[in-house]
Amino acid sequence: MKELVELIAKSLVDYPDEVVVKETIDGDTITIELNVAGDDMGKVIGKQGRIAKSIRTVVKAAASKGDKKVIVDIK
Repeated sequence: MKELVELIAKSLVDYPDEVVVKETIDGDTITIELNVAGDDMGKVIGKQGRIAKSIRTVVKAAASKGDKKVIVDIK
């Protein structure tokens, strides 16, 4: 999941070198923390959060095969 979020985020931002993704696994819950440059925050979130919602939807769909719950935090 970490690689998927990293790939999506790096394709959206102007500063792909500043994209940092951390993955924490706790039982059947996976928490993915996405950190981007301040100037790129708007590009990752999108208007009314549409891009952020789309990222979460894609990651949850990919995680559904493994019966894991995925939480994506954008910071």
